[in-house]
Amino acid sequence: MTTAGTAALVRRPDGSTRATLLELLFDVVFVAALALTSTLLTENISWSGGAKVLLMLTAIWWTWSVTSTTTEFYDPQQRPIQAILMIAMVGSVGMAASLPMVTDGHAMIFAVAYVGTHVLRGIILITSLFQQRHRAATIRASRFLFWFVVSSVFWITGAATGDVNWTLWTIAIVIDLLSAAARYPTPWLGRVPIDQYERTTGHLGERYQQFVILALGDIILVPTMRVSRTDLDGIRITSLFCAFAVMLLLWQIYVFRAGELLEAGARAGRPARVAPYTHLVMLAGVVGTAAAFDLVVSQPTGTTPVQWLLLIVGGPALFVVGRALFTLLVSTHVPWWRMSCLLVPLLVLPWAGDWPPVLVVVAVALGLAGHVLVPGAVRETTPGLQMRRPEG
Repeated sequence: MTTAGTAALVRRPDGSTRATLLELLFDVVFVAALALTSTLLTENISWSGGAKVLLMLTAIWWTWSVTSTTTEFYDPQQRPIQAILMIAMVGSVGMAASLPMVTDGHAMIFAVAYVGTHVLRGIILITSLFQQRHRAATIRASRFLFWFVVSSVFWITGAATGDVNWTLWTIAIVIDLLSAAARYPTPWLGRVPIDQYERTTGHLGERYQQFVILALGDIILVPTMRVSRTDLDGIRITSLFCAFAVMLLLWQIYVFRAGELLEAGARAGRPARVAPYTHLVMLAGVVGTAAAFDLVVSQPTGTTPVQWLLLIVGGPALFVVGRALFTLLVSTHVPWWRMSCLLVPLLVLPWAGDWPPVLVVVAVALGLAGHVLVPGAVRETTPGLQMRRPEG
């Protein structure tokens, strides 16, 4: 239900941590954005093309991440927060729709959609919180708005001519990422107090897990759409099966002790601070993996070009690295087991160029399976999201 007015806009510590239906609907909007990003990557397989796609993916991800942080600190049942979610949906659709046209003179659509989402969020929050006389929360929202206004100058200026000025857009996204890492230091207002990150609840961890599950679906969605437009033969069905297997293996790698890690680092506020960056690495891996399978199902036989190898091997490897970084930064434990399982696909790289693409993805799947199927010694992972029972 929607609570009238703006009463109790700040989330209560004892409030429900379950995601609302509107938050889940907000997530669904990103399905198209991720699919289009993967498709765009297959059409721009080069270092410069990949960097441009990564920049736009980062902007899309940052929109989701900051919006989810907003629903963590403020009650998503309240009308102002629901309005923020709806505005973020519209902005995300605008960014997704303009992705294929950014380099064709429609960069301003992407920039306005991104900037409008963040600036309007700040205005709504500050106005609502000021009316409630919630000074601490108003100051916090003001810090966010200040830095998004600063970066908006570079976003808009970088698209002013219709064509993208990638240097200015790079400066803009760096400002957004670094200002958050530095806790939004703002003139006369200071930084976001570290103890505010310690107040996060299970809601934020659940939101990240929900988004990762949604994103992993991109690995099977993109190649399935490709197969539907080509001849469906046995080798393509095999490629599609490999995509499904890799998707499940990456899911298994992610959920290992995910809930326990989030709980373990909650008191130090680490998950809330490092999750946006480590999950961005994982998301880039998902997009790269989906793009790789898009290429593989289109041409599963023959030799494998170097650019394809980078996507086929690099996509899943990037996901594992991001997950390992999350483990390291939250629990200070080095997940050597995870990293060692990357050796299988990496060792075959010198010869994989002469292999058919479908055989390369089989090698990658076997490497990922090592996380789950091969018994380890003292592993940092236990199946599922169960919390370990305290000893004694």
